[in-house]
Amino acid sequence: MATVKRYPLIHRFLGSASEYVVHLNRGEVRHQGVGQAFWFRPDTSVLSEVPATDQELPVLFHAVTRDQQDVTVQANVTYRFADPVLASQRLDFGIFPLRGGRGEAASGRQQVGAIVGQLAQSVTVDLVATLDLAEALEAGVGRVRAALGATLAEDARLAATGIEVLGVRVLAVRPEADVEKALRTPVRERLQAEADRATYERRALAVERERTISENELASQIELATRREQLVAQEGANKRREAEEAAAAALVATRSNAERREIDSAARAAELERIGAAEATKEAALMAVYANVGRDVLLALAMRDAATNLPSVGSVTLTPDLVTGLLGSLTGRAAGTTTGAAGGGAAGA
Repeated sequence: MATVKRYPLIHRFLGSASEYVVHLNRGEVRHQGVGQAFWFRPDTSVLSEVPATDQELPVLFHAVTRDQQDVTVQANVTYRFADPVLASQRLDFGIFPLRGGRGEAASGRQQVGAIVGQLAQSVTVDLVATLDLAEALEAGVGRVRAALGATLAEDARLAATGIEVLGVRVLAVRPEADVEKALRTPVRERLQAEADRATYERRALAVERERTISENELASQIELATRREQLVAQEGANKRREAEEAAAAALVATRSNAERREIDSAARAAELERIGAAEATKEAALMAVYANVGRDVLLALAMRDAATNLPSVGSVTLTPDLVTGLLGSLTGRAAGTTTGAAGGGAAGA
C-alpha cells in the first residue's frame, strides 16, 4: 500500500511494488509506474493506484436448464489491468484526494467484480438454457469454460476498460440438493449392488476355499488311514514271517539236535559195542588165563580185587589154619618149581 506524507503546501508519495500509480496534475499524467516516489501539490494533483498483479475473481450464480432445472455454477476468473492508465480513467482507483473528503476507499475493484461477474453470468445463463440437466452435469463444465473464455477475452467493454482476462476455471456445475440426491441414488444403488456382489463373491470364494481345504484335509486323513492300514498289514506280515522263520529255525534246530543226538547215540552205541567187545575179549583172555592157574592164585586174585573194593582195615587177624595153608601152598609151589628146573637141566644135558 502506498504512503502519502503530508507537509505544508506539498506532499510526498511513496509507492509499493504491487501497485501501479497514476499521478494527474491539472489533467495531465505527470508520474506513472510501479514503486514511484515523487513530490506533488495536493491542490492540483489526483493520485490513482491500480493493482499491478493478477487478480482472482470467484463467481457463483444460478442458471436454469432447458428442462427447467436449477443448477449452480461455480467459476473463477483470472484477470489483470493491461492498461492501468486507461483503467484509472474508466474506474475509480483514486487514493488522493479521497472521495467526498470523508475517507471513503476507492471502489474500482468492486466495479471490476460487478462487470466481470455480470458478463460471466450472462454468458453462462444463455449457455445453460440450451442444455438439459443431464447434459449440463455431464459436459457443462467444459462447455461453460470454453464459452466464458472466448466471450471474456473478446469483450469490447473489458478491452475499453483496460482489463485483460487471463483464464477461466469452472469448478462445478451442480443441481439442487434434492435433485442431486435423486441423481445419486441410482449410482449409489448400483455401487451398493456391486459392493454386495463383491461381498457375495468373496464369501463364495471363501466358502469354496474352505471346502477345498476340508476336502484336502479329508483326503489327507484318508491317505493317512490307508497308509496306517498298509502299515498294520505289513507289520502283521512281518510278524507272521518272523514267526514262520522262528518256527522254521526251531524245526531246523530240533532236527539238528535230533540228528546230533542220533549220531551221538550211534557213536556211543558203536563205542559201547567196541568197549563191550574189548571187555569180552579181555574177559575171554582172562578166563583163558584163569583156566590154567591154580585155585590158590585165583583166591589171591579174588582177594586182591576184593581188597580194592573193601573199606580200610585197621588190623588183620591171621589164624594158624590160614597161615598153614598159605605156607603149604607156597612150599608146594617152590618144590614144584625146583623139580621143574632140575628136569629141564637134565634134558639139556
